[in-house]
Amino acid sequence: MRKTAIIIFALAAGVFSSHAQTAYDAFLFSENNYEGTARSVAMGNAFTALGGDLGGISINPAGSAVADYSQFSITPSLSLSSSTTQGVSPYADGSLPYFERQMKSNMTRFNIPDFGLSINWDTGRKAGLKNMSFGFVVNMTNSWNEDVYANGHNETTSFMGAMAADATANGYLGSELGGEYAYDYFPWKTVVGYNSYMIDTFGGYPDEFVGASELIFNNGDIALGGAIEQTYGRRTTGSKYEYIFNAGANISDFVYIGANLGITSIDYSSTEYFKEEALDPANFENAQDIYWQSMKYNYSYNASGTGYFAKLGVIVTPGAGLRIGAAVTTPVVNTIEETWQHSGSTSYTSAQYDAYATSPEGIGSYTFTAPFRANFGLAYTFGQYGVISADYEICDYSQMRFSTTTSDRDYFESVNADIRERYGTSHMLRAGLEVKPLSCLAVRAGYGLTTSPEKFDSWGTLLAQNASLGLGYSSPGSFFADLAVKRSFLNDEYFMPYDDYIYDNQGNITEYSPEILNRRSLWKVMITFGWRF
Repeated sequence: MRKTAIIIFALAAGVFSSHAQTAYDAFLFSENNYEGTARSVAMGNAFTALGGDLGGISINPAGSAVADYSQFSITPSLSLSSSTTQGVSPYADGSLPYFERQMKSNMTRFNIPDFGLSINWDTGRKAGLKNMSFGFVVNMTNSWNEDVYANGHNETTSFMGAMAADATANGYLGSELGGEYAYDYFPWKTVVGYNSYMIDTFGGYPDEFVGASELIFNNGDIALGGAIEQTYGRRTTGSKYEYIFNAGANISDFVYIGANLGITSIDYSSTEYFKEEALDPANFENAQDIYWQSMKYNYSYNASGTGYFAKLGVIVTPGAGLRIGAAVTTPVVNTIEETWQHSGSTSYTSAQYDAYATSPEGIGSYTFTAPFRANFGLAYTFGQYGVISADYEICDYSQMRFSTTTSDRDYFESVNADIRERYGTSHMLRAGLEVKPLSCLAVRAGYGLTTSPEKFDSWGTLLAQNASLGLGYSSPGSFFADLAVKRSFLNDEYFMPYDDYIYDNQGNITEYSPEILNRRSLWKVMITFGWRF
């Protein structure tokens, strides 16, 4: 049966020439999934009340002041993303009329999520300002690595049929969609579909459309000509980094304060396609001796941006091994530039009827403000034998904002209104443990969960969980090395490549369009190499 969860409609249902921004884009660019060093990741990044590690500086800038030494470290990482897809039955008996095959796809990526340098300066005082630290750290705060593939047969609905129904319902004219200025006034998806012959008018009606995979019967009914094979694919790559200039101070080994001035860098790329192929082209005779054979629709989107923010943090050590930490991050003001493009093609058994169309490249530029964040932490140290820590982070995503100084201001305000209606507060819990059975060896574990900012209830629905394990080695000299393995359990994703479009006279759906379930998981393995001096 259809799920009640939010369903994502894939392949950008119709983007006009000057706009591609949505509430979903806002969340995409605002969300943080902290990386760090192998030590911080192995401990679940529960570092608000800890310090001494360059990976924790993104979480609490006061952590740099805890260390009474200078250090340099670099962290290579390997990530493996796995996606398993299959159709979701629309019927109570569980029968599956589309995307019946279970398909699995993987993506492996190498990157360097963290590297940096921190210099410690000892003032020589026994009380008051004892130490100061200055550093520069580059840390990944999000990454997008996913390859999704779904496939199966369908005998009732098609991508092109849905496109034709949408064009008819909106009252578009074929002459307008094929006109010189079509991309200025109509959804690009529909214009590409018309000009690549995926849809066309029929029967002399200028505003009635039919898909290339559909047949028109004598009684006026329009239906899919026969069985087709459908394929959906999506590939997403990219990352978000923070470039941090840090300063910290140790006051009487009791209060540690720190500040970050940060620059964010966003690089995001996504390509989607949808293919349909006739199992027997003889069933798809659109006109005399013209038989449709296959189609492919593509949508690509790329975004890059730079932002600026500040972060303040404090750690207090009241005694008996207890540590208390807190940090706040100002809103991040980003300048985003993006491009997008649609293209489509159809092929027939006679190549002379093949067609291809591509939209112009859409270009957008705007200011986007990601929301304020606050995090709080408690930790307890057991002398030289280990530490346990816990963090809580809160972020109100309803405060996300698009803005521009151009004439598009009204459009951005409508998107901002959608953000306020759709998003609320997200909560992040992190916990970490480190045990040192030997002075040179540390064993670590961590756990984290994040709730969705979607307004389902006061705490939201669980968005993601992660669990991590790690080992650490410290040599008698300055060298140290850490290893971490992290598994992320991501929320199930439901999406529809095209909307339902076949109804009876009472408005009830008679033939369901495909809904696909994507189960996702992510593994990361990272090693940190560092030197203290």
